[in-house]
Amino acid sequence: MAHYLDLTTWSRRDLYEFFIDYAQPYFNVCARVDITNLVAFVRKRADLRISVALHYFSLRLANEIEPFRYRLKEKEVYVYDDVHGGTTVLLPNESFAYAYFDYQRDFEQFASGMTRAVDEVRNGTGALRPTMRDDVIYHTTLPWMSFTSFAHARNKGRGESIPRIVFGKFEEDNSRLMLPLSVEVHHALMDGIHVGRFMNRFAEAAEKIETFVKNT
Repeated sequence: MAHYLDLTTWSRRDLYEFFIDYAQPYFNVCARVDITNLVAFVRKRADLRISVALHYFSLRLANEIEPFRYRLKEKEVYVYDDVHGGTTVLLPNESFAYAYFDYQRDFEQFASGMTRAVDEVRNGTGALRPTMRDDVIYHTTLPWMSFTSFAHARNKGRGESIPRIVFGKFEEDNSRLMLPLSVEVHHALMDGIHVGRFMNRFAEAAEKIETFVKNT
């Protein structure tokens, strides 16, 4: 069950109190991740998109690393048992909308659910409005550029504690395919060690994708 974190016994209480009233309490880390094996795995299947595999591992690891499930609620920290997915979807008219989908640990169930949600939005048969729920991870994809830094538009008071993850254009480097990956989080809720853990686990999952997919 979801619950509030006991701030009195939290090892990060001092850091939480230090960062909570910052005007700009977010930090962003960008890194390149080797996705050569992941791309090879996806290209063997006509029914699977690379974006779906990327979102699956993002959500799987976010659910495994507890601070990614923390959310601010009236200056308290709420811990969700599970967090789910949201992503931008490019529309035929070159604007975009949002698709939302449930996290499923089972890879095939997740792939089916996300694909359906994205297609409904792209085809204009699904809801286009942003969600007000916060048990999600925001994602976006920039397949046109291989970025080295990233900054998000923000509206104070709405979704302020939700992590934001961005995938860029992957490019070949010494026969390896490298993906720019951006992770932006609220510093009152987590630190570099947690984002580093996410990045390292993502790299491991992309390298050993078949092991991760079978272990669901």
